This record gives sequence, C-alpha cells and structure tokens, in this order.
Amino acid sequence: MSDRKLRLLVAKPGLDGHDRGAKIVARAFRDAGFEVIYTGLRQTPEQIVNTAIQEDVDAVTLSILSGAHNSLFPRVIELLREKGAGDIPVFGGGIIPEDDIPGLKEAGVMEIFTPGASTEFINNWVRENIRPRA
Repeated sequence: MSDRKLRLLVAKPGLDGHDRGAKIVARAFRDAGFEVIYTGLRQTPEQIVNTAIQEDVDAVTLSILSGAHNSLFPRVIELLREKGAGDIPVFGGGIIPEDDIPGLKEAGVMEIFTPGASTEFINNWVRENIRPRA
C-alpha cells in the first residue's frame, strides 16, 4: 500500500454557478489529508476529464445543483473511458433526486451524496472506497 496522499479532483460541471458545497467538500478533503485539485465553476466534461488526466488524480468528485446530472455525470465517465482513463472512479453529489441515483450508478457513478451527508461521512467513504492509482 502506498503512503501517497489520495489526489481528488473536485469539479463543477455545466452552467451551475453555486460552489459553496463544492468548496466545503474540497476543504474537508484537504483537512482529512487528501490532496485536492478544484476546477472552479462552469467546467465542461471535456475540461474536467483533461484536468483529471493531467493531474493524475485518483478520483473525480462532481458537484451539481443545476439538474443536469443525468447528462453531465455519465458524459464525464464516457470521456474518461474514451481517453483510456476509465479506471478513474467518479462520485459526486448535490441536489440529485433519489429516483435519479440508480441510473447514475448504472452509468458508472460510484456513489452519490445528497444534501445532509456530513463531510465526515463522505471522507470515511473515500477512505474506504478510493485507492491510489498505479
């Protein structure tokens, strides 16, 4: 097992202009000892995937409030696969209806965290489920 810190990309896909939650999660990841790369607002799936590959991240975390999760989350996963980086896990959260979660998981999203999930819970999930990539 590697002693290297996990590198997590926190990304805001689409036209969503609200990033408070993403910044809270990014800070919680940093405080938990993870290395964090934050993309900023209004990123395209292509930008997110390019950053994930360039930064050699161990996972991509997507945060969305705009309602476009059913198209943007799967598109990020599709592009990762197309670019030979399909081994980078994707998880995320935001304002996502419970009814949409099974479809997102079927598309390859590892986990979805909805409002009310504590940063401690999310950090513990990351520790248990994300491993450094080779």
